[in-house]
Amino acid sequence: MIILSEFKDMLKASGYPVAYLSWPKNAAPPMPYICYYTNGSDNFAADGTVYYPVAQVQVELYTEIKDPEAEAALEKALASFYWNKTETYINEEKCFQISYEIEV
Repeated sequence: MIILSEFKDMLKASGYPVAYLSWPKNAAPPMPYICYYTNGSDNFAADGTVYYPVAQVQVELYTEIKDPEAEAALEKALASFYWNKTETYINEEKCFQISYEIEV
């Protein structure tokens, strides 16, 4: 089982700034950057108890333009995980949000 501090280090291997959930107000670095957070669990149960805890983690890459290079760098950092990916354009922020759903 990987702990979140180790997971953050793995994300930093992408070469982009990383924060848990969000950056402090007016402190976000220039894009691209990464935010991640846990959004639930999908634990493995045995004998009526949690046998192996599994955290569901959302990883979000924010870019001003479509940036395949940044996506590839993050995907390389996530290479040891199975992930699903979605893309959204946030009109109010004028940026792309590339989301990766994984379990750790």
